Amino acid sequence: MKGLPLTYDGNVIVGPDTSDDAGVYRLSESEALVQTVDYITPIVDDPFTFGKIAACNSLSDVYAMGGRPVTALNIVCFPTKKFSLDVLREVLQGGLAALSEAETQLLGGHSVDDPEFKYGLAVTGIVRPDRAVRNDTLRDGDVIVLTKPLGTGLIATALKAGSAGEGAMGPFVRSMTTLNRAAALIMRGHGVHACTDVTGFGLIGHLREMLGKNAMEIILDSERVPVLPGARDAASGGLIPAGMYRNRDFIGSLCETGTGVAQDLVDVLFDPQTSGGLLIAVEEKASEALVSELHGAGIADAAVVAQARNSSIQRIIIT
Repeated sequence: MKGLPLTYDGNVIVGPDTSDDAGVYRLSESEALVQTVDYITPIVDDPFTFGKIAACNSLSDVYAMGGRPVTALNIVCFPTKKFSLDVLREVLQGGLAALSEAETQLLGGHSVDDPEFKYGLAVTGIVRPDRAVRNDTLRDGDVIVLTKPLGTGLIATALKAGSAGEGAMGPFVRSMTTLNRAAALIMRGHGVHACTDVTGFGLIGHLREMLGKNAMEIILDSERVPVLPGARDAASGGLIPAGMYRNRDFIGSLCETGTGVAQDLVDVLFDPQTSGGLLIAVEEKASEALVSELHGAGIADAAVVAQARNSSIQRIIIT
C-alpha cells in the first residue's frame, strides 16, 4: 500500500500507514468497523485442518486490533484440475468450524480457478473507536507478552521433508487451530498499550512493527520465548523456510544478538508463522496478572518475552 496516493476522510482511525493488522473505520462515536483480509496456501495435508488454520489466521487480525469479528467472506483459489470438489468442501467446513467457534457469521465468498490452492477470509469486526488497539503505541518500560509458541514455519518445512520428529505434529496443529479470541478478551482488562499478532514476518519482524517511528529499543529475552517441539531441531538440521531468510535479510541489521544465543534459537525468532500468537504490550506492573489470567484460560505458553524502553536509536537486542 505504500506509495499509493491515499486520502482519508475524518473517520479513518487506522489505515495502512503503520502496517497494522487491520483497518479501522469509525461509524459513530460508539462503534467502528475493523476490516482485514488474508489467505494462505496449504500448510498441512488434511483439508479440514487446513481450512480451520486458514480461518483462525484470518480472524486473528481483528483480535489483534482489540475487535470482535462479526462477519466473514470466503476467498478461494482452487485448482479444479488437481483436486476434487470434495477436498474444497472439507476445507470450507474446516473454515466454518473456526467461524462457529468465533461466533462469526459467514455471508458468502468468491472462488476462482487457480493453479495454486489458496484459502482465507475477508473478515469484518467491530470495536469501540476509543478501544481500538494499534501495533505501534509502545510506551517506555512496557513489557511484551507472547501468547503462542513459535516454530510453525520450521515444522512445516520439516514435515514436507519427512523429517519432523515424533510429537511435533500435535502441538503444531493445536497452536494454529487455536483462536486468539480468549487472549484478546483478557488483554482488555490489563491496560493493553499495543498489540499485534505474529505471522509471516516472524517474531523479530513484528517487534520491529511495534517500534513504529518511536525512538525506542526492545530487549528480547530469547530463553523466555516459547517454542514448539521440534522447531529448534528443524533449524539445527537446516530445514529452514525461505521466508526466514527473507525476514532476516529485511530486518536483521536492526538486531544486536548476544554471543551466548544459540543459532538455532535465533532462527526460530525469524521464522515466519501461520496463525501465530498475540504480542501484547502492557505496563510492567500489569504483566504478572495478565500472564496469570492467560494461563488460567488455558493459554499455557503465554510468557513475558521482551521489554521496551526509550533509546536514541531503534534496535532489537536479543539476549
